[in-house]
Amino acid sequence: QVQLVESGGGLVQPGGSLKLSCAASGSIFSINAMGWYRQAPGMQRELVATITSDGRINYAGSVKGRFTISRDNAKNTVYLQMNSLKPEDTAVYYCNADITGWGTRDDYWGQGTQVTVSS
Repeated sequence: QVQLVESGGGLVQPGGSLKLSCAASGSIFSINAMGWYRQAPGMQRELVATITSDGRINYAGSVKGRFTISRDNAKNTVYLQMNSLKPEDTAVYYCNADITGWGTRDDYWGQGTQVTVSS
């Protein structure tokens, strides 16, 4: 059994910053790509950023230059530093991880954490 637990969401004013964390635990042999996705009300879930096990990074165009994804492989944790936040960044943010267990490889999702950008 694998769990992804997110933390760090909240309410912030436009221009402010937040840092999200997502820790994976359970029967883990290795973690391949990890990433963050978000879903605003009435919208489809969209990619925010991903990072591979060897550090290759991909960002959505809308967050490039403002958000930074990183990971600590020793802690099985991925982070998302969000700066210069805008009201349109308001969404539920979900952590995702491609995890290899013992004899398995599956895609896992966290429960989501709300980020609200408003004055």
